[in-house]
Amino acid sequence: MPGISNEVLLIISVFVYFLMTLLWYMFLGTRGLMCFTVIATIAANIEVMIMVDAFGMSQTLGNVLFASTFLITDILSEVAGKKQANAAVNAGILTCITFIIISQSWLLYTPNSQDFASDSIRTVFSNTPRLMFVGLIVYAIVQRFDVWMYHKLWSFTEKKFASEKRFLWLRNNASTLTSQLLNTVLFTAGAFWGVYDFSTLCSIVLSSYVIFIFTSLLDTPFVYIARYMKDKKMFNCCKE
Repeated sequence: MPGISNEVLLIISVFVYFLMTLLWYMFLGTRGLMCFTVIATIAANIEVMIMVDAFGMSQTLGNVLFASTFLITDILSEVAGKKQANAAVNAGILTCITFIIISQSWLLYTPNSQDFASDSIRTVFSNTPRLMFVGLIVYAIVQRFDVWMYHKLWSFTEKKFASEKRFLWLRNNASTLTSQLLNTVLFTAGAFWGVYDFSTLCSIVLSSYVIFIFTSLLDTPFVYIARYMKDKKMFNCCKE
């Protein structure tokens, strides 16, 4: 989009992805959130290869779309329970594994002399095995941790204040912000330890986490909206 800054596009992207999450829930219920997990996981694996400059930092586009998967697990935790949230995590893990196998298999073929796409495909999908497997392992760890912490905090506040509904903002933000910090540290260390010096690693962690703080705080109203939809049974999908 000529004339629109990266900063504006990133902000728009956050709201569009989060609204898409609600729309998939609105029309297809928890199944829709599972489907959107698959879409977001595949797209983020591609998008992460695009580097942009925004807000005075270099960053990958995948950070924004990846944040929507945390919104999905938090919504599922809130409206459907821990089992459904972990099912979405399992769907994301299987999607990552499947996508890695399929995309890497493309690189094994010898292209036809008339082929025009193979060089571009190789450029996009010839990630190092280290980056792919680190990303998969970290995804599995932090997403499961996010679900676990969400429900631990929920159990604590429910017992402490005798209310199942209160403190959604606390369990949502605390679990997501902690999980995103864990994600940033583990991925940066696993992917780039020995490649960059320690000060550079710290800079990468800081710049990435700033983006995650922004997206984590913005997703809270969307969790409230999803719960409201469920409570009011506004759509047939929310009557599950």
